[in-house]
Amino acid sequence: MTGSRLLTTLVLLAAIGAVSACGRKSGLDTPYEAAVQARKDAQKANEQPLPPEPKKPVADKPFLLDKLL
Repeated sequence: MTGSRLLTTLVLLAAIGAVSACGRKSGLDTPYEAAVQARKDAQKANEQPLPPEPKKPVADKPFLLDKLL
């Protein structure tokens, strides 16, 4: 019983270690920021036609429970 318990513990620890290593390394870009960056890159590279000018997003209204989270 001890051998199987040790093996189970090691497998669980390895799984926890693998899952805990997953995560984002930097902030995520919004679609607006990505479109602005794509347009700037296209202008620097003199690509024709340029991507369309992105529209500014509407300001978010805070959700009632945001303060709790």
